[in-house]
Amino acid sequence: MIEIPSDLHKDLVPLAFLLGDWAGAGVHDFPGSEKCNFGQEVSFTHDGRDFLEYSSRTWVLDENGGKVRPLESEHGFWRIDADRKVEVTMTRDDGVIEIWYGELADQKPQIDLVTDAVARTAAAQPYTGGKRLYGYVKSDLMWVGEKQTPEVELRPYMSAHLKKVVTPEDVERWAKALPDDMPDDGIAFFK
Repeated sequence: MIEIPSDLHKDLVPLAFLLGDWAGAGVHDFPGSEKCNFGQEVSFTHDGRDFLEYSSRTWVLDENGGKVRPLESEHGFWRIDADRKVEVTMTRDDGVIEIWYGELADQKPQIDLVTDAVARTAAAQPYTGGKRLYGYVKSDLMWVGEKQTPEVELRPYMSAHLKKVVTPEDVERWAKALPDDMPDDGIAFFK
């Protein structure tokens, strides 16, 4: 269910499908790095201004799905203009800062992004750019990331399937918003 908060900046309505906390798992595979399954928590929040605040934490999973160690963390800000152009600034824990530009697809909740600028600290691994695709599919958030380095051409390196994290407060709020004249098909139990 996509909710549009009443205090969401009007420019961000096309990005409302991203809002909330998400959790799930994916696969990491890039030359020179450990191939692994990973867990991920993502959060998209807003405070009424014209951007979404974004944070992501990933960790390596063992064969039983248990957390082994952190993999990557990133934090950033997402904006969109009247022409559906998306702008993202992102800082990663590995010493990389990126500016991404892209577009929200027409008639569907999908965003394609490409790096426009990359800055690295002296401690950061070689990295020259990337692409990302985010999509809202059957109430889930899915994404795939590609990256390139001076030694490796642009190629997929991470992808994940995330589910919306639902709290008891969310369920209560949704139940209270149901119309009073709904047929008694079990829904009444939640009111």
